[in-house]
Amino acid sequence: MNLDDKRKNPATPAPQSRPRRALVAGGAGFIGSHMVDFLLERGYQVTVIDNLITGRMSNLESAYHHGADRYRFLKLNINELLPSTFAHHFADEKFDEIYNLASPASPVDFKRIPVFILDTATHGHKNLLELARAHDAKILFASSSEVYGDAEVHPQPETYHGNVS
Repeated sequence: MNLDDKRKNPATPAPQSRPRRALVAGGAGFIGSHMVDFLLERGYQVTVIDNLITGRMSNLESAYHHGADRYRFLKLNINELLPSTFAHHFADEKFDEIYNLASPASPVDFKRIPVFILDTATHGHKNLLELARAHDAKILFASSSEVYGDAEVHPQPETYHGNVS
């Protein structure tokens, strides 16, 4: 590939000696499981962590077909990830990318587990940031617009602050 080709398609990854490794927190959720499929289809090795409080193993059925050398699942709560947990579960892995999609996003969950949701967005994300630093990995944090409540304005501009009671 020459320089002109790279300018036309800058997302083309450089050849690597090993597959890229990704950790997907919340990978058994709807969005997380689609991210897992996306990464596996592109040749990544993927580790999924999810506590299954809202995620479902059935969402990961297609991931199993990639085999144990490309995919593994760990039932873990990101709110409880401590350095000793990192060392125990991830000693032989170096993640290139971490995707934090662990965010219960249903209004029903807001009433059922509000403190857990706050902890996941704060303590849980902090724990993943520490893991990213230890692995020198890039990290993406995503949530749902549901956290802003039922919108009174459609579409919502960046200046809209939500409708949370």
